[in-house]
Amino acid sequence: MTIGIGLLGLGTVGAGVAGILATPSGRHPLVAELELRRVAVRDLARPRPVELAAALLTTDPETVVDDPAVDIVVEVMGGLEPARSLILRAIAAGKPVVTANKAVIARYGEEIAAAAAEQGVYVLIEAAVGGGIPIIEPLKQSLGANRIQRVSGIINGTTNYILSRMAAEGAAYADVLADAQRLGYAEADPAADVQGGDAADKIAILAGLAYGGSVPRAAIPTEGIDRLDARDVAYAAQLGYVVKLLAVAQAMPSEPESTQLLDVRVHPTLLPKAHPLAGVNGVNNAILVEGDPVGQVMFYGPGAGAGPTASAVVADILNIAGIRQATGSGAKVPLDPLLAAGSWRACRLVDSAVTTHRNYVRLRTSDEAGVIGKIGTCFGEAGVSIQSIVQFETQSAGDAEIVVITHDVCEANFRQALAAIQALAGVQTVAACLRTLKGAGSLS
Repeated sequence: MTIGIGLLGLGTVGAGVAGILATPSGRHPLVAELELRRVAVRDLARPRPVELAAALLTTDPETVVDDPAVDIVVEVMGGLEPARSLILRAIAAGKPVVTANKAVIARYGEEIAAAAAEQGVYVLIEAAVGGGIPIIEPLKQSLGANRIQRVSGIINGTTNYILSRMAAEGAAYADVLADAQRLGYAEADPAADVQGGDAADKIAILAGLAYGGSVPRAAIPTEGIDRLDARDVAYAAQLGYVVKLLAVAQAMPSEPESTQLLDVRVHPTLLPKAHPLAGVNGVNNAILVEGDPVGQVMFYGPGAGAGPTASAVVADILNIAGIRQATGSGAKVPLDPLLAAGSWRACRLVDSAVTTHRNYVRLRTSDEAGVIGKIGTCFGEAGVSIQSIVQFETQSAGDAEIVVITHDVCEANFRQALAAIQALAGVQTVAACLRTLKGAGSLS
């Protein structure tokens, strides 16, 4: 039974999908049952890495969705619109959808899921997070028996490449970013990656699956690496840490049980060198899931690119194709609640002022007696316990840099201490403030 595929987009990922469908030999037998019937592109004349018959191509994506020969719609065009509208159009037509579009799912996932449930069709999103790393289906199914305590990950390959180079070479952020753009690891406009937006989209999706409810994307506190100074990467190394852009979703004590309170955030983080995520370098991604009773499970691999992402897209197509073969073409059957992964409770983000974290602070100060003591007093009066305080030499005569790492502290207390420190006569500025983890697999 041949299953018709309609492809929205023939860029890097779309071409990867088309390439897999065109070469089924040696793959799962179901791949041979998939036939590309229609492909939407922006420019018919543009050269492409995969050869397709001209009759398959169109610049009108709605004709792909509406084509009766198309059984499954695959959206890999990216962007919010028209992708969102086309996904909803396919659902309304009773056609299952596979998408790699993290931005659409992070913002409109609840709307799309509701429409899909009403029509009785699947919308599968494995490729939206982690490229070729299988993480979506494990969160929906394999780890379903667990109480998920925490999901944390390095889920943006561009920033991880930049940070890896900065750590290995002592290079400046701007220089490594320029190299990443030349190599194709970073876009001409890298804002979504380096400012943390891409990672925030992905952690919103992972948190929603892990905790059973929609997570408001716009409310996620997000900080990127675009203001990171190479000296903080160097100081971190001297203190036994590496710096990574970390996305975290952590369960908080909740009342009532029908609502899950969450601490979800994206920010540069100092990881102890023994931490499972600390050794993830280059463009690779990794997601660490901590649950009861499974303990720690880490998913690691290439987080982007034609091959890895296309692999995840075709895996979702095969999931749907397998169901169609088992139930008969066009048969309407109840959705598998694990594969469809509907929401089953409300999720709410905690007020960041009441969250507890460890912190790295770099202060630029006058090099004079008593400054460290005054800084320590400000922390103490705010109830902030200090793990370590180190003074580093600077090239400027009369100046010093003081790095403080705190123990676990309430965010409100920490901010109170910083305000008092900034008011000290000997303190010129708070030059950097990053999160810090206290040990392998333990986030705070």
